Amino acid sequence: MTDEDAAVTAELLTAAREALEMFHEVHVDDDGALSFQHGEVPCAVQAMRLAEGLTVLSLTCVVAWDLPKDSNLAVSAAERAGQGLFGTLGVINTERGMDVTLRYAFPAEGLKPEPLSTLLMLVVSTASQLRNELLAGTGDGA
Repeated sequence: MTDEDAAVTAELLTAAREALEMFHEVHVDDDGALSFQHGEVPCAVQAMRLAEGLTVLSLTCVVAWDLPKDSNLAVSAAERAGQGLFGTLGVINTERGMDVTLRYAFPAEGLKPEPLSTLLMLVVSTASQLRNELLAGTGDGA
């Protein structure tokens, strides 16, 4: 990563932090990544410069974890992912059960704080809604 890339991604992460701080307490990790909680959903934001003029933010929300392994849940998540969500749902099988994530990456260079916060809140609100739906369907408290 060049110094210019580092400066551009740091500037974008600062803008994302300011946008998120309108709604959440934000933690800045040692590597500059941001983390915060939206309700019960932990989220992380990273920035990367893919090319000159194309710097993206990547938002990852851990929707639920350690859910009982259930093929119907995986199918339901796949169907839900095709319904025009902001982001991509992932179902990961682990030794303890299934984890569900929502990831969204978008070009964000030059976005002002208000539209940036709106876009980020759309994604994390979707993650929270999905969490509520998943947990209601499993009866689990994960």
